[in-house]
Amino acid sequence: MTTALIAIGSNLGDRSANIERSLSALAALPGVTVVRTSTIVETDPVGPQDQGPYLNAAAVLETSLGPHELLECMLGVEHWLGRDRSREQRWGPRTIDLDLLSHGGVELSTPDLTLPHPRLHERGFVLSPLAQIAPDAVIPGLNATPTELLAALGTGADG
Repeated sequence: MTTALIAIGSNLGDRSANIERSLSALAALPGVTVVRTSTIVETDPVGPQDQGPYLNAAAVLETSLGPHELLECMLGVEHWLGRDRSREQRWGPRTIDLDLLSHGGVELSTPDLTLPHPRLHERGFVLSPLAQIAPDAVIPGLNATPTELLAALGTGADG
């Protein structure tokens, strides 16, 4: 089993229910166990400001799936919850956003997946919940923990 870290966000519909439903759907997948989840925090949107605030959370998963397989499952959960990536504005409103932040010690860059997530170290709204549940996890390639990255960012949960 491999430890994977994910970020979860929603700013359309019943945001809290969207997050809970996504976690339940992930937990129901063969080869995936949701080990820990953070509290849910409300943050301002990144990108277009003509949208409502987000609810954000993070989760630690244990999985027998490879990184691309897990990503495909996460995209399937997004689709099931009503997200259509082909029709949405970049960084626009969405029912659910599931981001694979890290997958074990893997570092990779392919057209559909970069690990660790390329903007992880820039986003307080990801790092803050992640630091709650995996404060000492060393992020591959960044050689720092979520706690250290959040402190370096210095902007709290909104950044």
